[in-house]
Amino acid sequence: MIIFLFGEDTWRSRQKLKELKDKFLRDVDASGSSLTVVDGRAASLKDLKEAISASSLLARKRLVIIEEIFSNKSTSIFVALNNYLADRRPVKNDNIIIFWDSRAKTKKTKNKEELLFTDSAGRDKPLAKAPLGLFKFLLKQKYTQQFNQLSNTAATNWAKKEIERRGGKISLPATQLLTSLVGGDLWQLNNEIDKLLNYKLASQPKLTESKETVIETSDVEKLVRGSFDENIFALTDAISIRNKALAAKLLEEQIEAGLTNSYLLNMFTRQFRILLQIKQALVVGHSPRKISSELKIHPFVAQKGVSQASHFSLPQLKNILNQLVNIDYQMKSGGIGIETALNLLIAKI
Repeated sequence: MIIFLFGEDTWRSRQKLKELKDKFLRDVDASGSSLTVVDGRAASLKDLKEAISASSLLARKRLVIIEEIFSNKSTSIFVALNNYLADRRPVKNDNIIIFWDSRAKTKKTKNKEELLFTDSAGRDKPLAKAPLGLFKFLLKQKYTQQFNQLSNTAATNWAKKEIERRGGKISLPATQLLTSLVGGDLWQLNNEIDKLLNYKLASQPKLTESKETVIETSDVEKLVRGSFDENIFALTDAISIRNKALAAKLLEEQIEAGLTNSYLLNMFTRQFRILLQIKQALVVGHSPRKISSELKIHPFVAQKGVSQASHFSLPQLKNILNQLVNIDYQMKSGGIGIETALNLLIAKI
């Protein structure tokens, strides 16, 4: 069985992946010895074949998760893997193969459906010829799901349901304000929901439907407004001027404030991707106003970003983003802690 989970909303795709993984561990192999995660960015064809075709001595099937295969630098691997999977011989066993990808996506236009790849700068480009066949093959599988970034309206509905799922209540104006501040980034939205629920729990030990326990606009204004931008700008300001001691201190404060590892890394990656986009726009002579319009970011964010981006070269920003991608993989494989990894990154800049 082949499952394909892809798209830019990595919060929901990660939740789906976790759901499938937990079901496998619960129903098939509680020990986890029959579960393999492969970093598709660096894997060779041999690595992939061995993982896909391996059998388990302790369970009736294996679960193989291949992440970010479309970021692999080898062009030959895509055709070979496509042929290998299409032949069906390697998957006639009961192994479950999940392809998870955050950069490959489809986009419907008036006349056609585009097959796209998001580069490290966050720009969508037509998928290259080499991986196109594999992408089309995976799209034809029975179990395929794309996770698009939610619109503000959809994010508002998601936030309301998520808060209710956790036993809380929120007024409609408060939900609308929350998503207008955060947008459709579910990693950040989830973190803000954590803060709001913890705040209400602290004021009243058990959430009920009484008026006092409903999250209102005043709660959102107090806890959410500007907190993301202020924190990340202060941190990246310190990094951009190479004040490593201050950057390390600000990072420690964010960790002590209870930000989750995934959220913190996502926050870092998002900001440096914006800085790279701003730097690329500056190179071709765009003004802060034009940058704000083209990148669809607030003028304040654009102006701040212009100042910070001036302290980096394009290669430096690309290198930082590549290091953040590697940190993400190391975290997921249990190789390094977020605080250690980000402090090492700060020290190298």
